[in-house]
Amino acid sequence: MVEIKVHEEACRGCRMCVDICPTKVFAFDEEKRLCVVEHQDDCIACLSCAYLCPSGAIRQENHHVVRNFYRDLAFCAKMEKFI
Repeated sequence: MVEIKVHEEACRGCRMCVDICPTKVFAFDEEKRLCVVEHQDDCIACLSCAYLCPSGAIRQENHHVVRNFYRDLAFCAKMEKFI
C-alpha cells in the first residue's frame, strides 16, 4: 500500500495537492494552515501531488513505478508560475 507523508515544516499551505488529487486524498487543516493526508487508502499513486508541490513537502513510499496514467497537464501548466 502507498504511504504518503507531508513534511509539515516544508508545507506552505498552498492547497495545490488538494486541488490536483483525482481521488481527494488530501484535506486542508485550517487550524494548522497545512495540507494533511486524510484518505490515504484512496491514493492511486499517480504522483501528481509530489510533482506539483512547490516546496517538495510530499513524499510517497511503497509504490510501484509505472507509466504515469494521470496528470492534469493543463492544471500543471497554470501552476508552473508558482513553482
